[in-house]
This record gives sequence, structure tokens and C-alpha cells, in this order.
Amino acid sequence: MTAFLFSGQGSQYPEMGKELLEANPEFGFIYETASDILGFDLKKVTFESSEEELSQTRYSQPAIMAMSLLCFETAKKNNITFDAAAGHSLGEYAAMTACKMLSYEDGFRVIKARAAAMDKAGRETEGAMYAVMRMSPEDIEKICAETEGYVVPVNYNSPAQTVIAGEKEAAARAAEKFAEAGARTIQLKVSAAFHSKLMEGASKEFYEAVKDIKFNAPSVPFYSNVTGALLEDFSDMPSLLAKHMISPVRFTSELAAMNSAGIDKFIELGPNKVLTGLVKKTLKTASAMNIENLKTLNAAMA
Repeated sequence: MTAFLFSGQGSQYPEMGKELLEANPEFGFIYETASDILGFDLKKVTFESSEEELSQTRYSQPAIMAMSLLCFETAKKNNITFDAAAGHSLGEYAAMTACKMLSYEDGFRVIKARAAAMDKAGRETEGAMYAVMRMSPEDIEKICAETEGYVVPVNYNSPAQTVIAGEKEAAARAAEKFAEAGARTIQLKVSAAFHSKLMEGASKEFYEAVKDIKFNAPSVPFYSNVTGALLEDFSDMPSLLAKHMISPVRFTSELAAMNSAGIDKFIELGPNKVLTGLVKKTLKTASAMNIENLKTLNAAMA
């Protein structure tokens, strides 16, 4: 069985998706729909912006989502099917749109509200995020708890990688402690401490913006970052997604749950292949590949 995984924030790069769109111009509707809702030309931003401009939250979130959905439509066109869906943080929104929980229009309405709220929070709070490698999640939790100030694990990405977030100075202090203990740390190119309590204001603002949007039950099993498991209750998705903004991403638990359900093939849709690498580090017997251009599409079809 196959699961489609949708890429998260930070994976963006200029001109991502351009080759696929030129080869499949009928999927231009994705960018047109997004642009109408966002109020700016998303295709122009994605294909003509500098790396620095594209990394701004208000641009990167809808741009990654559009490119991920372009990859999804291209996979479908080439008869690549899926039995389950999941995403990493931002990727959950593309996953929800792909499995018909949201229409394309509502998908971009929701991501517009999320990006705006998180962009505002990033300007109003002094936060930072670091990826920590070569240290167990348990040891990372312990060091964060012992560090002065607010810093917590927020992305459980693989047994070998956990991301921390918090106040800028506290996160930097924790990163120093990890390095002293032999771990490798990398500061992420993001504008705020996502999935932490520093996003509480954004979470509330986001909920108010999306509380009346209609969510459907998914067309395939959908796995949640918040629970780290198969999601079965879709009665109040706006509240769950608001909680998602201030809760850890339990990606390793999601992968384990999918694997236990019989999923042994994972295809990442979107820019870069971060999730593909996380699958390979977490599930040694599963296969993982990505689709982001014609070369990777052909490999996935082989």
C-alpha cells in the first residue's frame, strides 16, 4: 500500500514546479485559483522571486502548497495511486486538499489565513528553531526542560532528528548544550518558533478566520500530526488545526502508524525530499521516493 506525503515549510526553492507545470499546463488552474484567493500572482512569486523573498511565510506556505498539489495532480495523471495521505506541518493542508477534505478554493483560503497569522506572529515574537541530530528525543526533552527560558521539542521527525523551538535566546542556549553533548544542530530558516506556545496568538486568529469553512471526511485514511495516528474524528477540524499550530508534529508516530496499517511505500509530493529522507531513517524496510520534477516523476513511474 502507498501513502502520499506532502512537504513542509522550509523546503521551498525558486522556480520549484516550473518544469512540471510547463509539461502539464492544464494544471495552471492551481496557481490561478490560489492567486484569486491570495490577492497576488502566486505563479510569478514562485517562479521569479529570490530565495529570500520566497522564504517569507506569507509566500512560502501557499507556494509550497500549490507546488505540492501540482505534483499530486501530475502523479494522478500518470496513474500513480495512493491509499493514505499525510503531511508535515504545512503539508497537512495539501494532504487535506488532495484527499478532498477541502476544495481547492477552501484549501487556499485556509492556507492564506494560516500564513497571515503565522507571519504576524513571526514579526511580533522573538522565536527560533533548530534541528538537532545525533541525539535521542528523550535527551533533547531533558535538556530543553533544564534550559533557562522557553524552549521545547516541536517536530519529532525521525529517531535521529528532532526540531526544537522557543524564545530566541533560550533556543540558542539549548543548541549550545546539544553541541557540547556531541549532537549536531542547524538553525532553521524560518521566521518564528512554529508549533510552540509563541504561536498562541496566531492560533486564535487563525481559528476565527477558518471556523466557518466546511471540511469533508477524507477520500482515503488521513494521518494527523497532532495525534500521530489515523484521524477518525472530523467534527471540528478548525479547532484541531488551531491546536496543530501550537502542538508538536509527531511525524515518527504517524509513520509507525501507517506502517502498522500495511503501508510500505511512501511518495513525497512537493519541493525537495526532506520527508523521503525521514522515512528512510525511520522505517528501514519501507520504500520512499519523491516527485518534484520530470526526472523524479519518471523514477516513480518505473
